[in-house]
Amino acid sequence: NLKVIPEGPQVYVEALVGFIYNFIGGLVGEKGKRYIPFLGTILIYLGCANISGFFRAKPPTKDLNVTAGLAIISLFLIIYSGIHEKGLKGYIHSYVEPMPMMAAINILELFTRPLSLCMRLFGNVLGAFVLMELITHIAPAIVPLPFSCYFDFFDGLLQAYVFVLLTSLFISESIE
Repeated sequence: NLKVIPEGPQVYVEALVGFIYNFIGGLVGEKGKRYIPFLGTILIYLGCANISGFFRAKPPTKDLNVTAGLAIISLFLIIYSGIHEKGLKGYIHSYVEPMPMMAAINILELFTRPLSLCMRLFGNVLGAFVLMELITHIAPAIVPLPFSCYFDFFDGLLQAYVFVLLTSLFISESIE
């Protein structure tokens, strides 16, 4: 029941989609527009997953396997985007630029990026979860509410934003 002049929930959905396209599109540029749906999906998933702690559910991103899986998928997307844009030979050649002895450092950097993405997301979400559990046990009445708003909403959305921001920047760098 979509309308040309949106009303009701359609307004919010279109605003979210517009934000995602503007945010990610500005990062990846014209060449990377094809990756916006995937990165937008990751942004929405991480945002919802991190907010779930507010409703006293265990956030999925508190599990290292989830964040590692997302980081590995991001690694494959970064590699794919570089190969798709430059071709296999051009992509492999990019590892020896600006000089051949940089190849080892560039290859090491390729594998430390997803590790960094994984650990950053996992550590921040786990830390927020542990702090909220401690605060809830120490002062269970009213005190947890403002902390929960911060750790679950602000910090959770911020971590989703940072994960997608860094993945977008890595893709942009790969397709340059």
